[in-house]
Amino acid sequence: MITISPAAKVYVAKLMEDQQVAAGSFLRVGIKGGGCSGLEYVMKFDTEQQENDQVFENEVVKIVTDRKSLLYLYGTELDYTGGLNGKGLSFNNPNATRTCSCGESFAV
Repeated sequence: MITISPAAKVYVAKLMEDQQVAAGSFLRVGIKGGGCSGLEYVMKFDTEQQENDQVFENEVVKIVTDRKSLLYLYGTELDYTGGLNGKGLSFNNPNATRTCSCGESFAV
C-alpha cells in the first residue's frame, strides 16, 4: 500500500489544477536505478493505466505504481514539506536502509 498525507493531497490537487492536468489523470510513482544511493524515486501525472498497475485511491488523489516499484515502495507515505530547507513531495519509505541527503534516492 502507498498512502498520501493530508498536506500532500492538498499540494498535489493544487499542482494538478495549476498545471491544468487532464481530467482522469493520476499520480504515477515508481523507482528507477540511479542517484547517489542506487535507486531514485520518479513521479509524473499520467492518464494511461497499464495491465499490471497497482492502484491506491483516496478521495483526492489516485496513486498508481507498477508491481516492480511496489516491491520497494510498499508502506511508503507521500508527504509534503514546505520548510526553509526546501519544499515539495517527499517519500517516507520504511523499506529504505539508506538515503541520500536530498532524499531523492535510496537503497534497500
